[in-house]
Amino acid sequence: MGSYRFAFVTGASSGIGRAVSERLAARGTHVVLAARRKALLEEVRAGIEAAGGSAEVCVLDVGDPAAVRAAVQDSDARTGGLDLVWANAGTGAARHALKLDAEEVDRVVGVNVRGAVATLLAGLDVMKARDRGTLAATTSLAGVLPMPTSGAYSASKAFLTTFLSTLSIDLARTGLRVCELRPGFIETDMTAGNEFHMPFLWSLDRAADRCTASLEAARRVDAFPWPLYLPLRILRALPDPLWRAMAGRTRVARR
Repeated sequence: MGSYRFAFVTGASSGIGRAVSERLAARGTHVVLAARRKALLEEVRAGIEAAGGSAEVCVLDVGDPAAVRAAVQDSDARTGGLDLVWANAGTGAARHALKLDAEEVDRVVGVNVRGAVATLLAGLDVMKARDRGTLAATTSLAGVLPMPTSGAYSASKAFLTTFLSTLSIDLARTGLRVCELRPGFIETDMTAGNEFHMPFLWSLDRAADRCTASLEAARRVDAFPWPLYLPLRILRALPDPLWRAMAGRTRVARR
């Protein structure tokens, strides 16, 4: 039996969200599968139920804060109390600054920042009276250091990392826990189109096992894989001009 009875997961139709939802359900968690694509959500739900688990579908665009709040409140009322609310939905693509436009940046921020914050705050709102539960979100090692061609994505994940840190400080004296999953490169649909080398690329299954364990333990931060995370932390300590000179020489930076 897992740590959670009822979980609300955004971005549950594919990738890490789907794989971890399946694992949580196999451990006895009833999972509310939230995403935009109903057909894929139904596929995930059917697979979970065929394996003996329990799940339900919630068609949701996290870019609509009011819809997110209503969905979390409804799920909380129907289940009798969510134990885990996980803001996992994310989007992004490598794009050189000369090719960026405001609409694309707004799309990334809408999902990765506004959508994640709306999900976390909706979870906090339903959990605070009970003074228990876990608020979780998926960030990225891309938010640790400014990376070439990832202005919108890296910035959105850096925002979310800071937001989670402030939540953990504010909620330190409560029964609520804050968990940040901070993965590197994972084999998903999002990374499938990358034309550059992805160091220490993890399989989806390996990443899903790691994320499931971290969520169930409610680890404050789980950054992985460490052979990628550690160098990024060291590079972050370099003087900015030196790092920019190094980053500017990469093949990715010239795309």
